[in-house]
Amino acid sequence: MARALLFLALAFALFASCLTRAKVVKHTFRVETVTVTKLCQQRVITAVNGVSPGPLLKVREGDSLVVKAVNKSPYNITIHWHGIFQLLSAWADGPAYTTQCPIQTGQTYTYKFNITGQEGTLWWHAHLSTLRATVYGGLIIYPRRGLSYPFATPKKEFPIILGEWWNANVLDVETQALASGGAPNVSNAFTINGQPGDLYPCSANGTYKLNVSHGKTYLLRIINAALNNELFFKVANHTLTVVAVDASYTNPYQTDVVLVAPGQTTDVLLTANQSIGSYYMAARPYASAVGVSFDNTTTTGILVYKGSNSSTPVMPTLPDFNDTDTADTFISNLTGLTTARFWIPVPQTVNESMLMTIGLGLISCGANATCAGPLGQKLGASISNFSFQFPTKLSLLEALFHNVSGIYSASLPDQPAVAFDYTNTNNSFSSSLVYTAKSTTVKQLSFNSTLEIVFQDTSLVGVDNHPMHIHGFNFHVLAQGLGNYNSSTDTSKYNLANPQLRNTIAVPVGGWTAIRFQANNPGVWLMHCHLDDHLSWGLGSAFVVSNGGTPSSTLPPPPSDLPKC
Repeated sequence: MARALLFLALAFALFASCLTRAKVVKHTFRVETVTVTKLCQQRVITAVNGVSPGPLLKVREGDSLVVKAVNKSPYNITIHWHGIFQLLSAWADGPAYTTQCPIQTGQTYTYKFNITGQEGTLWWHAHLSTLRATVYGGLIIYPRRGLSYPFATPKKEFPIILGEWWNANVLDVETQALASGGAPNVSNAFTINGQPGDLYPCSANGTYKLNVSHGKTYLLRIINAALNNELFFKVANHTLTVVAVDASYTNPYQTDVVLVAPGQTTDVLLTANQSIGSYYMAARPYASAVGVSFDNTTTTGILVYKGSNSSTPVMPTLPDFNDTDTADTFISNLTGLTTARFWIPVPQTVNESMLMTIGLGLISCGANATCAGPLGQKLGASISNFSFQFPTKLSLLEALFHNVSGIYSASLPDQPAVAFDYTNTNNSFSSSLVYTAKSTTVKQLSFNSTLEIVFQDTSLVGVDNHPMHIHGFNFHVLAQGLGNYNSSTDTSKYNLANPQLRNTIAVPVGGWTAIRFQANNPGVWLMHCHLDDHLSWGLGSAFVVSNGGTPSSTLPPPPSDLPKC
């Protein structure tokens, strides 16, 4: 009898172990061109495995992900796993010329990394030029088997991936803009799961539909994969409860509108508690920059109740395009769930503090030349007046690992060289302030040091909202405000108890955001505005994080198939 009980106990233990055991999840990404029809036109796009959005990857916390990227397209490519920490696997992070050289046409590269200490909604996308307009997809990290969400299990889950569409080759759009020095042409449509929706021409038949049953609750995993627009999202007559952002759980927050910036994800619960019928879900831009052209169209999907005979969905009333009050209200009401798995308390000791001015500026067009930007110059962007230039001969990470000099300068200052009234529009186009210049300038950080950054918007070429993304880390969003940051008074606004944890934060138009994180991940980590226009103009930099002196805090050598420049 005792032997039988022992056998049963061992069998149960083995079964439980199988349930919780991490797996190696493998995929192959074939990057290739395909012909698609949208907005009454046929276009050739770059896509993964013939579709855009590409494959929805599903893993559990603790799994390893192995993705073999095969480049059959005519363009160089890299894939970034947006929000993944890449602990000791910086070689797999993916931004071109930062952690790797591009995968050239006809070549392959296998991304390998563990997914540790993260649950929720992330995504992947191309990280070279504007290819991510069509090369992107979701990455869902479920809890380990036997573990549950910190909220009631929903009836079903749906990815809601918001995208942006051009009736043109998006690489040509960027190339032409950079050559002229002016702004690129705006997009022609937005999309929900690849479909523009029935407010656009030739699009009614493909409109995304989400089927629900009355009384049931569903989890919507919202991803903003658009290139250049923050988006308001609503479902007509329904309340949404935010439960996570950027794969970090939040205290439940009820709202009728979600604002999601490019790069961000937001998980919301929706209870189908309205009259049986059909209801539009809709998204359109939050456009905070004054006098700047933008795509003012609206993408739609349809929430359809089981048993509905309605042929005309109810349309939500979306915020005005420039509704900064609604945008700020949504962002400021999000707080972190401190009882959740993987919650990280705010570091109390700060080793380094930085004030980074972020915004647009001008780059000289050259003697006797006229460009298409303001004042006949080229549009530029910068952090603390350093306009970032990616290297081309070697990636930053390879230069660090092999101790190659001349690729970058670790001289990004902790404060701007010139202090001025940053958000005063009277300083717009000031000849002594507006000009910037290209360089590959980064910031060196010691392993395990805690860094506090204040991102400060500027008005030199108009104030704007900048979604700032840091690779390799989550950070605490301590506070935000309008106008110029005041170190004497604004620290009293810091939320040090339960701030939201993010990898991308939208800095308010004409305002500032304070964040804090611990540099516990050796490597080179890109930091940039996730508006692709702004990154192409230079609104970026990188953190070079030293090894920690132990095997568990030292970056391993690069894989043998790392692409060469």
